[in-house]
Amino acid sequence: MGVELFIKIASQVVGGLGVFLLGMKFMSEGLQAVSGDRLRKMIAAVTNNRLMGVVVGLLVTCLVQSSSVTTVMVVGFVNSGIMTLMQAIGVIMGANIGTTITGWILVLKIGKYGLPMLGIAAFFFLFSKRDRVRYIGMAIMGVGMVFFGLELMKNGFKPLRSHDEFQAWFHAFQATSYLGIIKCAMVGCILTMVVQSSSATLGITIGLASTGVIEFQTAAALVLGENIGTTITAWLASLGTTTTAKRAAYAHVLFNVLGTMWFIALFPMVIPVVSKVVASMAGGNPLLVSIDGMAEKDFAQIITAGIATVHTSFNVANVILFLPFTRVLGFVVTKLVPDKKTKEIQHLTYLDVRMLDTPSLGMVQSQKQISFMAESVEEMMANLKLCLEDGTTTAGPEREIFRREQVLDNVQKEIFLYLSNLVSGQVPHDVTTQAHMQMRLADEYESLSDYIVNVLKARKKLQDNDMKLDDQARKRLLALHERVTAYIAKVSAYVADESMDALPKAQSEGAAITELMKSSRREHLNRLQNEEVSPFFSLIYTDMLNYYRRMKDHALNIAEVVVGEK
Repeated sequence: MGVELFIKIASQVVGGLGVFLLGMKFMSEGLQAVSGDRLRKMIAAVTNNRLMGVVVGLLVTCLVQSSSVTTVMVVGFVNSGIMTLMQAIGVIMGANIGTTITGWILVLKIGKYGLPMLGIAAFFFLFSKRDRVRYIGMAIMGVGMVFFGLELMKNGFKPLRSHDEFQAWFHAFQATSYLGIIKCAMVGCILTMVVQSSSATLGITIGLASTGVIEFQTAAALVLGENIGTTITAWLASLGTTTTAKRAAYAHVLFNVLGTMWFIALFPMVIPVVSKVVASMAGGNPLLVSIDGMAEKDFAQIITAGIATVHTSFNVANVILFLPFTRVLGFVVTKLVPDKKTKEIQHLTYLDVRMLDTPSLGMVQSQKQISFMAESVEEMMANLKLCLEDGTTTAGPEREIFRREQVLDNVQKEIFLYLSNLVSGQVPHDVTTQAHMQMRLADEYESLSDYIVNVLKARKKLQDNDMKLDDQARKRLLALHERVTAYIAKVSAYVADESMDALPKAQSEGAAITELMKSSRREHLNRLQNEEVSPFFSLIYTDMLNYYRRMKDHALNIAEVVVGEK
């Protein structure tokens, strides 16, 4: 092969592959942006019902246009504790079916319209002021780029069809025997591991097959290997994660490897059947003939449909075969990845950079972290009550309050950095709005933890000066504490339910807490006038009352954030 011809082929193939991959990215981001809420609801719908997990995995993968993204997302969710291993296995199975949508998109007879689609959609994406229209335009622009990139790759591969040296080299990889099938599958596997995108290698395979460079059987065998190669992404994502997350990644590997093995065993019987089915749908043109004597466009259409059929048949058959044995698969990967003898160090937060490629789903993780902050504040209030009730033996609750406050300081910073990175790319306005809302919620919960610590420090200041809360002061303070604790819990429930009618109730209860605090302060000032307490004690005690009022204010701010007023 001459240098000039090699450069020409390489430039067109690499350029086409780049446009193809960029198109997949735009299509994925556009679809995610348009269906962000639906994606979150799908993930929330995942239960231990295996069939539901498969359906969710299928739908999510169709929307994000990448099984690798879905499986990496699943590893992240398992690592965070949002999803169990059994749920993850179901979603992974569904993702394997969902990824076959790429092949069927390429079957559509719109190849020549790829460039016009790209251009027209680009105008909507660039100049429309409506978010929904922009992201629909982005998705269509991605589809156009996928087809345009595939056309470029096809044009790049065409010269190889008549090149004797290449044909002689590739003859060693023809899927005409079991050894040849295994060789082709290994090539597909390695190529997918290198580019880490089964969609990219599927595009290359279709480009080679639809121009007659490789035969249909060879393309089908390559597709089998691509299904193994795509597992490398989830496996790499599992490095450094919890044991359960590693098990989810291993389940993906084991599922695809075992599925490929049995399909290879039946390959000589399956491929002729697929060939006849697709050929009959295409008007009787056999798949296994040479491109010679056929219209190039018709040949490409039939071959692409055949590859898509093999890809889908393989993955659907795998799911049907393995679905009843998900618990067995879970047991096997548990044995492969046993629990560590030493206790695993729990992650400080649930946040996972693996989710940055799916902003709409990344919000699920940060929302989980907001819930963690709310629970931590409620636990701090419970420990603070123990400290106020008992004037001496509270070393344990005190340490826990200070520890929790430091944790929440770090969590608030991590949430801010995570969400800042999450919204730094092309994300819809509603995702940005929700991210800002979560940042504000994290700030308010962190402020609540600060005031809880302030109350504890004020109590310790009394102790350091050989003072303590008398029965009357303690009774008043505990009454206020109980009211504020219940208020914070109620507001946190509003956050969890995303209740839009929360504000009037929160304002009413907040006003009642303010009045309780003022009456407690008036009573205490009367005691000071009657010289029942010292001025120094009075100064610290009124500070404690004010800290509770500030807690109420921050809890009210949270309610305002929920309804969109902050």
